[in-house]
Amino acid sequence: MEANAGMVAGSYRRNELVRIRHDSDSAPKPLKNLNGQTCLCGDNVGVTENGDIFVACNECAFPVCRPCYEYERKDGTQSCPQCKTRYRRHKGSPRVDGDEDEDGVDDLENEFNYAQGISKGRSQWQGEDIELSSSSRHESQPIPLLTNGQPVSGEIPCATPGNQSVRTTSGPLGPAERNVNSSPYTDPRQPVPVRIVDPSKDLNSYGLGNVDWKGRIDRWKLNQENIVMHSTNRYSEGKGDTEGTGSNGDELQMADDARQPLSRVVPISSSHLTPYRVVIILRLIILGFFLQYRVTHPVKDAYGLWLTSVICEIWFALSWLLDQFPKWMPINRETYLDRLALRYDRDGEPSQLAPIDIFVSTVDPMKEPPIVTANTVLSILAVDYPVDKVSCYVSDDGSAMLTFEALSETAEFARKWVPFCKKHNIEPRAPEFYFAQKIDYLKDKIQPSFVKERRAMKREYEEFKVRINALVAKAQKMPEEGWTMQDGTPWPGNNPRDHPGMIQVFLGHSGGLDTDGNELPRLVYVSREKRPGFQHHKKAGAMNALIRVSAVLTNGAYLLNVDCDHYFNNSKALKEAMCFMMDPAYGKKTCYIQFPQRFDGIDLHDRYANRNIVFFDINLKGLDGIQGPVYVGTGCCFNRQALYGYDPVLTEEDLEPNIIVKSCCGSRKKGRGGNNKKYIDKKRAMKRTESTIPIFNMEDIEEGVEGYDDERSLLMSQKSLEKRFGQSPVFIAATFQEQGGIPPTTNPATLLKEAIHVISCGYEDKTEWGKEIGWIYGSVTEDILTGFKMHARGWISIYCMPTRPAFKGSAPINLSDRLNQVLRWALGSIEILLSRHCPIWYGYSGRLKLLERLAYINTIVYPLTSLPLLAYCVLPAVCLVSGKFIIPEISNYASMWFILLFISIFATGILELRWSGVGIEDWWRNEQFWVIGGTSAHLFAVFQGLLKVLAGIDTNFTVTSKASDEDGDFAELYVFKWTSLLIPPTTVIFLNMVGIVAGVSYAINSGYQSWGPLFGKLFFAIWVIAHLYPFLKGLLGRQNRTPTIVIVWSILLASIFSLLWVRIDPFTSDSTKTAANGQCGINC
Repeated sequence: MEANAGMVAGSYRRNELVRIRHDSDSAPKPLKNLNGQTCLCGDNVGVTENGDIFVACNECAFPVCRPCYEYERKDGTQSCPQCKTRYRRHKGSPRVDGDEDEDGVDDLENEFNYAQGISKGRSQWQGEDIELSSSSRHESQPIPLLTNGQPVSGEIPCATPGNQSVRTTSGPLGPAERNVNSSPYTDPRQPVPVRIVDPSKDLNSYGLGNVDWKGRIDRWKLNQENIVMHSTNRYSEGKGDTEGTGSNGDELQMADDARQPLSRVVPISSSHLTPYRVVIILRLIILGFFLQYRVTHPVKDAYGLWLTSVICEIWFALSWLLDQFPKWMPINRETYLDRLALRYDRDGEPSQLAPIDIFVSTVDPMKEPPIVTANTVLSILAVDYPVDKVSCYVSDDGSAMLTFEALSETAEFARKWVPFCKKHNIEPRAPEFYFAQKIDYLKDKIQPSFVKERRAMKREYEEFKVRINALVAKAQKMPEEGWTMQDGTPWPGNNPRDHPGMIQVFLGHSGGLDTDGNELPRLVYVSREKRPGFQHHKKAGAMNALIRVSAVLTNGAYLLNVDCDHYFNNSKALKEAMCFMMDPAYGKKTCYIQFPQRFDGIDLHDRYANRNIVFFDINLKGLDGIQGPVYVGTGCCFNRQALYGYDPVLTEEDLEPNIIVKSCCGSRKKGRGGNNKKYIDKKRAMKRTESTIPIFNMEDIEEGVEGYDDERSLLMSQKSLEKRFGQSPVFIAATFQEQGGIPPTTNPATLLKEAIHVISCGYEDKTEWGKEIGWIYGSVTEDILTGFKMHARGWISIYCMPTRPAFKGSAPINLSDRLNQVLRWALGSIEILLSRHCPIWYGYSGRLKLLERLAYINTIVYPLTSLPLLAYCVLPAVCLVSGKFIIPEISNYASMWFILLFISIFATGILELRWSGVGIEDWWRNEQFWVIGGTSAHLFAVFQGLLKVLAGIDTNFTVTSKASDEDGDFAELYVFKWTSLLIPPTTVIFLNMVGIVAGVSYAINSGYQSWGPLFGKLFFAIWVIAHLYPFLKGLLGRQNRTPTIVIVWSILLASIFSLLWVRIDPFTSDSTKTAANGQCGINC
């Protein structure tokens, strides 16, 4: 699809396809002739030498193009696919066995010249497309808004059994010159052939399902691997380019560097890890003795309080185990970008770096400002990576005309911004954040023109912002008749719940140059089709639609997804990821590279732990030493083959059974039968699996799949492929391109129709999308579920932490927005807990490691901790009011375990901060928000999840606002937004305050002997208030900037002194008090 060719909108199910053209077009014209004169392969049937429409079959006139007709006569059944009548030879066609001698048909010049006959048909077949493609190439005209378009109607042929076509890699699609006496050898330089197959026929007639067909697939795979190995091992022998050419030691060193690994594991010092692990073991022992004492020493006069506290403490202990042991083996990693350049991106040679498709997802431009999305897109387009290897897809799941027009403005501004970034090598490459930096922007800049060009670019960006703001202001109120274009045509996405699919290529490799005349990365706007009555699966469904449309249009070998508010802070982030993905030691078994999330615009003290430093710098580092970090939803680079549900290529070491299998079944060397048979069969299946073989549940494989020896490749019929991937032959062909790229035999003219097809609302029906492939459905936190399924198949993931953060985004700093965000995460965890994909019972037949499973279990059960946490936070208030306590009078021996437990808790935290580099303030904020979230959002998530799963009561997905801070620094931090999530923690705070006042009052009235037991109760109550202190600050708002601590202590001290005043009563004399005490009341 050419850049600047207008928007394409359509619905596959409704047989509609519309292209909205530019003003330069003289009149509306259809995208393609779709009136029945289209071949099975999707191309026009063409015309004969006399200018008449080519008719292959004289009986039924079924539309077949000349190349398909020639191929069917030469290598097919020689019959019409509709009426089964044998094809007659046309003039210019070579003779085949069985042809009858007919008058007026013999053509001695072409009778045996098969290649010439095909090439002649090819020139007629493709002439119109070639002319159209060349005429629009390298155009650099301004990109108009949608309002400049013109509607064009057209139809997509119905997908009926009579005219369905499927593509396999068995033979040529359309013309391909070849010798009649061709040898079985497959030239790897030739394009991968694709053959037209009629599924209604016997597949054996095409060579499918036999050994010859399977052998061709194996030879093709081998040739592809040889090509890759040749390109990656150019200097593996230390000779060739460096020997015999006068090479010196520097060139030899470069060749040696090119053979070095692209990354390495940096182990954490044993002086940091050994004490940490020792303290963990000691804490586990102390915890055991502590729980033993608590269980065996009940409090008889407060049995209910004691039992509640013991249950809570046991749950806390289990929760700690799930959180602690996955952090047993933390590691760091280091990448070598110079070695990556030497191996794949040498100067003066074509880049060998893999193509990457980048996904940006957005829904509501009113909650996700277009200027934020624009900065993310601009940072992607300016990334430090070959432009022909980068494609950016923006998913507009709200079908908003505002998003489309803002993206059009962004594409136009990118023509100026991208060359400026690359010329002066600036960071970050999101203009809003680059110009907002309070640093010396002249540092390391040596070009005299930089200051002038920067000033001019800043002015250009401010004008760009004004244009975006004008679009936002215009979109505040939607007209009653909906948004319309300038010519009066309605915007296709006026109804966000009922609209066709829409695609627009703004920039691309064949058009849209920057101001310096250089090409720009491709930028594609995508809004998938939505219709009532279909389940669209929110963000996960939108991401799966992007997987398919990107495979049809560009098919990058790797995918990277970011939220619309996460911009590229490091322009070399893609190369950082490729250091792992293209490393021979990691690439074939790595499903994704996860980058940490970093945030802008957060208050200095990070009141609500928005940075999540403990999770990103401690938990994920720990998981990186096991099987890899969990997927966190953004800033993640995927292996496309892993998303397709394929198996990783595992080594012998990877195939070793885990500790559970070893303990139960013995080692691999002990016999090969009996108990070990199941494991060996599993090992064989994993060993023979390559990343071109999808995983299938055997009960789902129908008769069309032929089974062969376990050590050889699995052959699948087209029917099984369509059952898995959907009814798109172009997309299915793209799934076999391991190194990415569009199959060479794909006709570009058919891509638009296929792109609309794969984003249609019914495409995923009766397929494996969302079940085994792509983003997995079943939870609002699709990220956890998707990563878990990949790890269960045996893939590993890698945690990449560059010195300069790869991505930065925005986070909600307002209390209510933050709690709503945490509520959504916790709700997703509960949904997974109550689903069949729960890590507690799912995936034991796979390759998921034990500690990795514990981490996933902790990820989905943590909301349940809200129940014991809420009870434990209320207990101090109850004890203070009732005068009872959960712990009996203890001896010195028992008190020792209490003291040791507290010491071990603090020691674990301190040593954890030591090896991770996390600050104590970040650790304390994380502890505080654990209590805040546990007593509010997590509690609501448990009940909402139960209602959703058990009663079918669904909850709405709330998009987190990314509002700009226009009223001053962190003004949003002080905004009070009432929500029911605030009720439980507010209640807990006031209960503990009342308890403190009641406890002190009781101690004053009872004398000094009651102050001893009071301190233990006061300690727990103050512990609760200290953890909820940030919540109380958010609850009180700005309050004329009065410190919250002053308000809290004022209330407490005022209450205590009031009680003391009443108790002392200084204005009453002793004689009066005695007389008052001697008076008996009314009952005297």
